[in-house]
Amino acid sequence: MNGVRAPGSDAPIEKESSMRPAFHFTAQSGWINDPHGITFRDGGYDSFFQYVPGRTVWAANCHWGHARGTDLFSLKELPVAIAPGEGDGGIWTGSLVIGADGGARIFYTSTAEPDIAMGRVRVATPADDEWITWTKGEFVADAPHDLDLNTYRDPFLRQDPDGWRMFLGAGDREGTAMALSYRSDDLKDWTYEGVALARSDEETEGVWMGALWECPQIIDVDGRAVMVSSVWQADVLHYAGYAIGSYEAGRFVAERWSRLTWGDSYYAPSFFRDDRGRPCLVFWMRGIADLDAGWASAHSIPYLLTIEEDVLVTRPHPDIERYRSPGSVGLAADITWTPDTAGLTITSGGGTVASLELTGPEELTLRIGEAEHSFPVSGDVRVIVDGPVLEVASRSGLFGAAVTPRGEELLVQVGDASESTVHPLARS
Repeated sequence: MNGVRAPGSDAPIEKESSMRPAFHFTAQSGWINDPHGITFRDGGYDSFFQYVPGRTVWAANCHWGHARGTDLFSLKELPVAIAPGEGDGGIWTGSLVIGADGGARIFYTSTAEPDIAMGRVRVATPADDEWITWTKGEFVADAPHDLDLNTYRDPFLRQDPDGWRMFLGAGDREGTAMALSYRSDDLKDWTYEGVALARSDEETEGVWMGALWECPQIIDVDGRAVMVSSVWQADVLHYAGYAIGSYEAGRFVAERWSRLTWGDSYYAPSFFRDDRGRPCLVFWMRGIADLDAGWASAHSIPYLLTIEEDVLVTRPHPDIERYRSPGSVGLAADITWTPDTAGLTITSGGGTVASLELTGPEELTLRIGEAEHSFPVSGDVRVIVDGPVLEVASRSGLFGAAVTPRGEELLVQVGDASESTVHPLARS
């Protein structure tokens, strides 16, 4: 993805905080955005991400950062995996796969000035078993000539019965968002097959999906085909959306479109399978930063995916439950709440961190300071608070935002008719 954060400006959109989250990945310093290439192997997870060292705002010369942990909440930063140079001006989003030979391959977007919106796909392979050093290889795909494209990037790979498929996010000059399909038998030679899925930037079926899909990923969840992507238009990053439909041999037919996230924080969902092979997503979260400490942006907690009545449902990954603690709440908590009009309020140091209230049959309103946000809700709600990060999940989708606790502990209050369970989160 292109990573432009504030249209027409190099200014950060980050909301500065004086604390670092304990259960959301952040870099020790510098700017991060998209997570990608999350892989379970050898009893732990490797996670890669867009990284700009030495800055708290995005720049085109992105790197692939690297982290590893024993679980999804214990990732520790490692040296940069892939850096610009050797023909690459920037190392942008892509994916990681394991071939039939057991070897890992990263397929990434290589960009170069002046037209950074039109990337190329390049492959890299690890030079060591720890995946610390990667060797750049060939360019394997370029934008097709039969489409009048102005954007091309973000390869995502999957293995089909008839070979490997690679999908690229693209947009044309008429405002049509596309996922382009390529096929390979050996992960070396790739043949362009055509448009896997396309949609204009006009709102239809009550859902708007923009003029470009960044990081379009065609995945399988509970026996259904799902396309999930970021929604982009004119250098403005909006939210994550998805389609449920049917897929075969590089073609996706959408049957239902929907929005997945609300608010200004979530973007760039990244698909992976956990240690049990279950489908999951992690998001980039904007608005989380400590500019004085020199770091900007975070990754969300991971979410487990299911399909329920033609809805893609995201629930906090059960690994978070390993960190539930019987002690005091501190500044991190996992809250389950049955929403009602009495509401739920989170305070710290005598000030309100956030409040939630059911304001319609299927509408939840969240207040953070002077800001008010309304979004769909269905069933019980999970609220994850982790220092400066708030995430709200229900069957209807996700909302994420930055918050500012002022004390050392959180206090969760609900009305007399509300039901809630508060689990403090702590590391042993």
